[in-house]
Amino acid sequence: MDFTVWEPVYKEILQDFGFSREEDERAALLLSQLLEQLVSPGKDALKKVISGKEVLVCGNAPTLAADLERLDLERYVIIAADGATAVVMDAGRMPDVIVTDLDGDVEREIEASDYGSLVVVHAHGDNMGRLLKYVPRFQNIIGSTQAVPLENIFNFGGFTDGDRAVYVAYEFGAGTIKLAGFFFDDPVVSPFKKKKLKWARRLISSLGVKF
Repeated sequence: MDFTVWEPVYKEILQDFGFSREEDERAALLLSQLLEQLVSPGKDALKKVISGKEVLVCGNAPTLAADLERLDLERYVIIAADGATAVVMDAGRMPDVIVTDLDGDVEREIEASDYGSLVVVHAHGDNMGRLLKYVPRFQNIIGSTQAVPLENIFNFGGFTDGDRAVYVAYEFGAGTIKLAGFFFDDPVVSPFKKKKLKWARRLISSLGVKF
């Protein structure tokens, strides 16, 4: 993702939610420093796994388990968005890639990383405590931010874990992108979550991905 293309969208998100760009940048710097103590596979590992493949991006909507039952999971490279990781594992597959800001079932995500899943850990202003707590326990981490990228922290585009997972698939040249566990019109979520789902729909639609 060219940050000059993403930045106007990012500024609109910051304004819409009242988030702090400075805090996002602080979190990215913190994650960068934490990753200096680890061996990261780098973004080329994502390209190797995703490029040209049929990719299934799994969001964490309540419909995910039922969606997975209808699919041949061995057919796809699976990218799980945060809390979707545990559901995918319970369905009998290890995600190939996990995209997370560490507010889901982190212990299952750590387990998946121990088995070889690539983990795109996202830094934002509200999760610095979780970065400090969990990042040292992961294997195979690639760092991400929605602010200005750093040498070892990348901006792939996207805002929520779900749409950011779609952006990762798109960024690294997935042959096809299919969605499971995305429910943009969930009537029982909070107004804050509803606004996030609206943004997710908009961002995924901008890539031309069907849902």
